[in-house]
Amino acid sequence: MEKTPVDDEYLKEIDKARRELRALIYNERCASLMLRLAWQDACTYDPESKIKGGPNGSIKSDQELGRQENGGLSKAVKLCEEVKAKLKKVSYADLYQLAGVVAVEVTGGPTIHFLPGREDSLEPPQEGRHPHPEEKSASHLRDIFTTRMGLTDQDIVALFGSHTLGKDDHFGKGKWIGNLKKFDNSYFVELLKKDASLLKVFPADIALVEDKKFRNYVEMYAKDEDVFFKDYAAAHKKFCELGCNLDTSIIPKVPPEKLKLIMPKVKGVIGIVIVSTATLGYLRRRKNNQLKK
Repeated sequence: MEKTPVDDEYLKEIDKARRELRALIYNERCASLMLRLAWQDACTYDPESKIKGGPNGSIKSDQELGRQENGGLSKAVKLCEEVKAKLKKVSYADLYQLAGVVAVEVTGGPTIHFLPGREDSLEPPQEGRHPHPEEKSASHLRDIFTTRMGLTDQDIVALFGSHTLGKDDHFGKGKWIGNLKKFDNSYFVELLKKDASLLKVFPADIALVEDKKFRNYVEMYAKDEDVFFKDYAAAHKKFCELGCNLDTSIIPKVPPEKLKLIMPKVKGVIGIVIVSTATLGYLRRRKNNQLKK
C-alpha cells in the first residue's frame, strides 16, 4: 500500500482525530477498551518474521479480529470507524495508536508524544504472538517483549501499569477490574499488598512481583507516581512505534517568524539545531504544497 505523506493536511487531521477520540472515549467510557486495541495491534511485532505485524492496523481484518485474544475488540474497531468516517487521510494504524494515547491522557495519565505516519497493512500476522495471561513465568514476558521486541525490563513493568485502568468486559471477566476512569499507579500499589493473590489478577501480573528485577520497578512505581508516569510515557511511545520507521524530524507547525520569538529562550548549540531543523521542515512542506498546486 502506498505510503501517505505526513504533510500539513495530515497533521491537521491528526489533531481533529485527537479531538474526536477525546469526545468518543468520554461519552462511551471506553478508555480501557481503546488502550487494549492499541496494545493488541502493536504487540504482534516480530522483526524476524516475513509478516512483521506491529502497530499497522491489521487488527481490523476479520481474521485477526476473530482470534480469541482479540475477543471483544470488534466494538473498539466499530467505535473507531465513527472517527475514521470524519477523516480523509489518517491511516487506521495511526488512528488505533492515537486512540490508545488519548485513552491514557483523558483518564489523567501522562502526555505521550505521538508521531504519525504508520502504514496500514491487510496482512494478519502469525497467531500466538501475544503474552499468555495465564503464564506465570517472567521469562515468558521477556521472550516476547525483550527478545522479540527489544524492550527492557523497565519498559515491560511500566507498560503493565496500564492495567490500572482495569480490563474491559470481555478480557477482564472474572478478573481484577481497576478504576476505569483514572490512570494512576494503583496497579502497583495493589500488587504489593500481602493479599495480592486475592485481586484475581492474571498469573502474568503476579510474575512482576515474584521476579526480583521486575519487582524493583513495581516498588519504585508504587512509591512514586511521577516516576511511573515519566517511564510509562517513554515505554508507550516506544511500544506504539515498533517497526514503523516514523519521521522523527516532524516538528510542530510553527512558521520561522514565530520561531524567532522563542529563540532567546533556547540556549546553546542544541537549541539552534532544533530551531533550524524546524525551519527547514516548514519550508520543505510549504514548497511541496506549492508544487502540488
